[in-house]
Amino acid sequence: MSKFLTGHRAWLSIVASLLGVVGAVAAIPASYYRSASGKKDAELKTALHQILYNHKEVSSYQDLPNYFRRTDVYPPGNERYGQWWDMYGNIPLYSNTFWGLHREHSFPKSWWGGSDATPAYVDLNHLYPAEAAANMAKSNYPLGVAQPSKLEFDNGVTRVGYPIVGQGGGAAKVFEPDDEYKGDFARTYFYMVTCYQNLTWRYTYMVSNNTYPTLADWAIRMLLQWHRDDPVSQKEIDRNEQIYNIQANRNPFIDYPELADYIWGTRKGQPWFPGSATEPAGDPILDTPVQDMTMEFGQTAVGKTNTASLFFHGENLTGTLTVTVTRPKGQAPDAPDYRQFFTPAESAISASVVCSDGGYWLRVAYTPTEVGTHEARLVISDGGLPGSRGVALKGEALPVPTLHTFRALSPTDITPTSYMANWEVPADDVVDYYIVTRTVINNGTSASQELLAENNELEITDCEPGSRESYHVRSVRLGYESLPSNEVFVDLAGMQSPDITVDNPLGWAFMSGGVRLVCTAPHTGVRVFDAMGRLVRLIPEIDNNTEIPLPLGAYFITTDSQPTPLRVLVKE
Repeated sequence: MSKFLTGHRAWLSIVASLLGVVGAVAAIPASYYRSASGKKDAELKTALHQILYNHKEVSSYQDLPNYFRRTDVYPPGNERYGQWWDMYGNIPLYSNTFWGLHREHSFPKSWWGGSDATPAYVDLNHLYPAEAAANMAKSNYPLGVAQPSKLEFDNGVTRVGYPIVGQGGGAAKVFEPDDEYKGDFARTYFYMVTCYQNLTWRYTYMVSNNTYPTLADWAIRMLLQWHRDDPVSQKEIDRNEQIYNIQANRNPFIDYPELADYIWGTRKGQPWFPGSATEPAGDPILDTPVQDMTMEFGQTAVGKTNTASLFFHGENLTGTLTVTVTRPKGQAPDAPDYRQFFTPAESAISASVVCSDGGYWLRVAYTPTEVGTHEARLVISDGGLPGSRGVALKGEALPVPTLHTFRALSPTDITPTSYMANWEVPADDVVDYYIVTRTVINNGTSASQELLAENNELEITDCEPGSRESYHVRSVRLGYESLPSNEVFVDLAGMQSPDITVDNPLGWAFMSGGVRLVCTAPHTGVRVFDAMGRLVRLIPEIDNNTEIPLPLGAYFITTDSQPTPLRVLVKE
């Protein structure tokens, strides 16, 4: 880790202790947090949620490396200038390429089901470049402190292993970041459970399905400690400003670190008031859009339309806002004019809707008719505002893609409740993502659903034991889809429990009120799942004749050395 960062953290720690707030260092917009002022506990968290949730989404998941070059590269003056600022590894990788890195959801996307239908999927506040090996090792494990004697991965920055007592929330393993970044991750998680308190969590290792407090008790204690031990750094302040300019929302726990204590810690029950100065009451204010921010439309096929939305919110506006599309800022008069490619849904926006609690979303369409990079500018004026505000519009048009057919392959890693769907990578095709059509056949009826995959595999984890399924796949590029692949069938009804043999040493025997495990050598990482695939017991290690009390029912047991599930029945 750079001496520049370490020294800056130490300096900020002193400032924080003297002032009680690091956010004074940042250029926090006037009135941005005004609607949360004076609120406390659940009401404060919900007010912040309403401020944060309505933000501009980045153009696409595929374009994230372009945004990371603004948010996650070491700054000038640092000895690693020009390299990716990777909080997961310490391999020097340079920002002229994204080789060796992944686009990492630090708050695992599987926790909300992985859907790209929520802004969380492309929210830069929790997306970071991550060393590929570390990202694969951390999987979707919760944050936590790993036992030093039981590590499965350690690259000097990221550690993955069994959690210490009281942590993990029932997960088999935890991901422990370096001490230099524990506060960064804590503030990221504070942001996520506030901005997205409206989501339904599929995995609840660290969270509960409620709007307050959302975080589990053990997670609150740990994250608050990390937040205090590793105060806000200049890296976070700078990143927060860049993200605000890109998607027009901020991480309040970077701006005002004390907020975490008002919501979850020692200041619960006390009303919070932002520490920054605000504009005099009554003056017209437009909180967002931000001056000189950019609406990125990404890549679009010629003749197609790509639409993006821009969030408007303000206070005390005195009239209708006017929206016009002009040439880019500073463009020469004889340069090509692409204004006609960008069309806002409205040219006038009522002050009443902009000043409402919900604000207003303006949709802007990009419809290119020729290949190339195109730019224009959206200018917002009137409404009582002094002067005008400009937003850059940028899009890239490509030829209509050619997509070839490809084969779906047989599933792998089949268990009674899960499997891995696989397919070929289409030869020479550039693919944005894949659509997997999954059909479940159960008791003579069938139901289909479409799932998205980034690579040529997708893990299905919510199968009903004994059912049959099938899947076929289509590739997608610039909104165009390939023809469907062949159909592959998955027979979960044929899954049998392993026998007790020399090659498969884990077995079981009936006992009253549970099951007795039989093995020729100790097994570690013992996980017991119920018939719905839910983890009900996690045991670090068992020996021969270990007894596990369980209610009546069917269960599946796996261990570190035996990933194939052992099916057991508890009858009495």
